[in-house]
Amino acid sequence: MSSPGSGVVNGGISYWYADDGLPATVREPLAGDTSADVVIVGGGYTGLWTAYYLKKAAPFLRITVLEQRFCGYGASGRNGGWLYNGVAGRDRYASLHGHEAAVRLQRAMNDTVDEVIRVAAAEGIDADVHRGGVLEVACTPAQAARLKAFHEAELAFGEKDRELYGARETAERIRVAGAVGSTWTPHGARLHPVKLVKGLAAAVERLGVRVHESTPVTEIGPRRAVTPYGTVRASHVLRCTEGFTASLKGQRRTWLPMNSSMIATEPLTDEQWESVGWAGRETLGDMAHAYMYAQRTADGRIALGGRGVPYRFGSRTDNDGTTQPATVEALREILVRFFPALAGLRIEHAWSGVLGVPRDWCATVTLDRSTGLGWAGGYVGSGVATANLAARTLCDLVLHDSGQGGRTDLTDLPWVNHRVRRWEPEPLRWLGVRGMYAVYREADRREQATHRADSSRLARIADRVAGRG
Repeated sequence: MSSPGSGVVNGGISYWYADDGLPATVREPLAGDTSADVVIVGGGYTGLWTAYYLKKAAPFLRITVLEQRFCGYGASGRNGGWLYNGVAGRDRYASLHGHEAAVRLQRAMNDTVDEVIRVAAAEGIDADVHRGGVLEVACTPAQAARLKAFHEAELAFGEKDRELYGARETAERIRVAGAVGSTWTPHGARLHPVKLVKGLAAAVERLGVRVHESTPVTEIGPRRAVTPYGTVRASHVLRCTEGFTASLKGQRRTWLPMNSSMIATEPLTDEQWESVGWAGRETLGDMAHAYMYAQRTADGRIALGGRGVPYRFGSRTDNDGTTQPATVEALREILVRFFPALAGLRIEHAWSGVLGVPRDWCATVTLDRSTGLGWAGGYVGSGVATANLAARTLCDLVLHDSGQGGRTDLTDLPWVNHRVRRWEPEPLRWLGVRGMYAVYREADRREQATHRADSSRLARIADRVAGRG
């Protein structure tokens, strides 16, 4: 839908669907009670990748995917298109399991960027992939200090091919107004999220996986997934629902559905791109506490995102991605602050979606061998690549449990079977998250106003409240 008088297409799932088209037909819902070897709840990246690798490894397995709307309706069809090597919780895993265990997790994430690109090519999925790496910029003294610390931490976790730039070298890549430095990693690529998820869904069907859409799962239990159309009984039931986990019975406080919003501009002219640079098509982020993320799309737009309204009371999720006008304007202001020469550029699309946030902000992969229940997620916004590694890990866990394989390098990663406490009940959850992001934004404003080299104390307080510090 369009916002009155604005010319902005607001909602409609995402710009990516406006560009590539909503599914022409929806796959058939479940037709009644049935059985399978593995039932996967959720038709996004995690569920589809898990189905893909399981079927590749063990073609005889009967695998069913259940999706409440259509594949890619959630975060997999609404994200920023960042295929990169970030993983939520690495520092905590280092403290729990030792530095080398976290290094192994990071190396696996680095390799995952290559793996997604490899499979997309092998399956004929043209997802507008461009491997330009990830550039993260600093625009204040406090951000510059965080940038240097972040860069050094990444080197310590084995990323020896990362580079640190000053203001001039940063401008040679992307001319962000006021940027005083940046860090760049080659372990990243831009892609079109919907083209990837559509291609992946088609690939798993070609392998013989049964995919049922318009089939909401209301309850998951040992050896069963319950829907309004019938129950699927299976040896393994895998929950791959990320930001929609709270809608399942008994899961309201498991992962918090954090809201993230995006805008997409009209296509830039050659002259406008010349003013911006960005010839390498890196994905672009910053070191603000309330950070932004952006990409240069294949059709010449800038797609840019941030938190907006971070959380809806009672862990509610939206339907079609409609975004508040104030959030659209806030994202436009970030665009103009980064690129003042683009002040007159039209915003043509706006949308929102939810991501899954565990209470300790750590992504996890788990399989309970006593019940056959497994799950993967809690990516905290880094799911495009992490979902692939999580799916491969979940696949290896299922194969091991069913006697089709042994322990692997992936099943020994430190995020496997990590447990975390639940989120607080309402209204504490709503007050805490809304307050946290208000504090982060105030911390960013103070750092921009004072030009102090140390991070605002407000942000450190918010980190402790959030469970991140």
